[in-house]
Amino acid sequence: MRAVVTRVSSASVSIDGKVEGAIEKGYLILLGVGPEDTEAVCDKLADKICNLRVFEDENGKMNLDLEQVGGSILVVSQFTLYADTSSRRPGFSRAAKPDLAIPLYERFMERCRQRGFRVEHGQFGADMQVSSVNDGPVTILYDTQER
Repeated sequence: MRAVVTRVSSASVSIDGKVEGAIEKGYLILLGVGPEDTEAVCDKLADKICNLRVFEDENGKMNLDLEQVGGSILVVSQFTLYADTSSRRPGFSRAAKPDLAIPLYERFMERCRQRGFRVEHGQFGADMQVSSVNDGPVTILYDTQER
């Protein structure tokens, strides 16, 4: 799985001009699923992100996690994170097919909810407009295939 996690002061996702999900302080997560991803990989990634400490404490150090700041999560499916960019026109055959990707996308969100977070989201496979006010900016890239 691949995830781009951005610390935001607010973020939203709209479809056809209608807001589908919106948060204030928290994480905007662009989430891509690869063909070899599993439930175990999904759970581990969700836990890592939920424990990420990138919010500033009273000393200005990035030392607080999402729970400590009362943050929320906005998850947007992003198959383009698996783009093959070897040519000028990217290919997307490296992304998981919907029969694998959708259940793992939903499991990721449920795992975050189980950790006590409010999770908002877009619609898998839809043409979405994503807005965010990046805080910092702080953006962290996760790729579960990298060791």
